[in-house]
Amino acid sequence: MSSLQPEAAAPMPPPDSELARWFAEEVQPHEPALRGWLRGRFPTLADTDDLVQESYARLLRARGTGSIACAKAFLFVTARNLALNQLRHLRHERPEGITEIDTSGVLDESAAIPESVARAEDLQLLIHAIQSLPDRCRQIMTLRKIYGLSQKEVAARLAISEHTVEAQGAIGLRKCIEYFRRHGYRAGAR
Repeated sequence: MSSLQPEAAAPMPPPDSELARWFAEEVQPHEPALRGWLRGRFPTLADTDDLVQESYARLLRARGTGSIACAKAFLFVTARNLALNQLRHLRHERPEGITEIDTSGVLDESAAIPESVARAEDLQLLIHAIQSLPDRCRQIMTLRKIYGLSQKEVAARLAISEHTVEAQGAIGLRKCIEYFRRHGYRAGAR
């Protein structure tokens, strides 16, 4: 029995609908590559069918609430995240039975798509973490981490001491790490 538990079954669109046409043209052609990629990257997971079906269900739910820029990227990233969740669940059940798996690359010509989407998700998480900071920390973290300014440049731009930049930067970094943990992100999980 799979540990994947879908939120709610996604109804398949009527065969003559626009959604069915979109699914047949934009999603289904990637199924063989997705299955091969899942088997190659996650060989310890027994049932790729469940992962593929849950990925489809989530894709259809997401499409129901708006457009999807790249169905293939969404599909691969969703399947990857579901597989990683399953592996985390298995590690808790059998910690010695699972080894770390490299999740980079896809077995077809567009190998960078899932990883670039994951990097974009990571960047969005960082942006949200920085936005949650108090004003001064947010200003300093934005200038240091997003714009890449030196500690001296930040101090000059904000008319504060370098010591304040250093102290507020350390506070901001600690608060960002706490934010990541609260939102289930762990280093190396992606």
